[in-house]
Amino acid sequence: MKSYYNHNGKLFEVSEGTISISNHSYRYGDGLFETMKLVNGNIPLTDYHFERLFEGMKLLGFKIPGLFTKEKLLAEIKELAEKNNCSNLARVRLSVSRGNGGVNDCDDQLQYTIECTAADENINRLNESGFSIDVFPDAIKSCDKFSNLKSSNYLTYVMAAKFARENKLNDALILNQNHRICEASIANLFWIKDKAIFTPPLSEGCVAGIMRKFLIEKIKNATSQVEEKALTEEILLDADELFLTNAVFGMRWVCRFKNKDYSNEQCKQIFQSFISALYK
Repeated sequence: MKSYYNHNGKLFEVSEGTISISNHSYRYGDGLFETMKLVNGNIPLTDYHFERLFEGMKLLGFKIPGLFTKEKLLAEIKELAEKNNCSNLARVRLSVSRGNGGVNDCDDQLQYTIECTAADENINRLNESGFSIDVFPDAIKSCDKFSNLKSSNYLTYVMAAKFARENKLNDALILNQNHRICEASIANLFWIKDKAIFTPPLSEGCVAGIMRKFLIEKIKNATSQVEEKALTEEILLDADELFLTNAVFGMRWVCRFKNKDYSNEQCKQIFQSFISALYK
């Protein structure tokens, strides 16, 4: 069966190439992307995704055409999902680039690409077998005004994921410039100690995750407390439970960090209370 993608509003077969070799995202990582989940024709937390995308584009100084709107992109995502026969459950990646050219002579003509592929139903469930994780030691992430973006400049995360695979881990944790843990290669990180819930603040350099934002708001509204706190290995090793979050898989329980094992009683409650309803 043929598979398609959308580039600048037009559908192409995946086997067809459309992006120029002078594309700024390809050449320099000068772009942003949103990874979303399509469930029964709808994207959970749609407004969160597009707020992050457009705020990031403004921060990076993108020239945004008037016709480049949330409504237009949602219509094209749904059209592509139908074309690829995956409207019930799919992974969606929306990438934007500044345009074509060199560092000093970019044409500033916004380009975008939408990919949509069928997803396994397991991404809607909390994992029964926990993740095993460790720290990626070979790179650090800066804490600056661009650190919270979901940027196309993804080398640190790619290498962290490679480290995880080579060491038979499910994910690896990223250190910031202060040698504190800020996130994982594809997710934000939460930990639980004495029933209190914690996550690193955005000032620690982590990506401003969609599921992270959603959970913080929901848990606080339920009269529970989420504290944003800088994270060290020692704190993590003293925690009772750990979990990772992103917009596609929602939440993943971590059963092991280094030589420490973790339970998941409160993780299950959080998933059932706040996340499972998003996928119905």
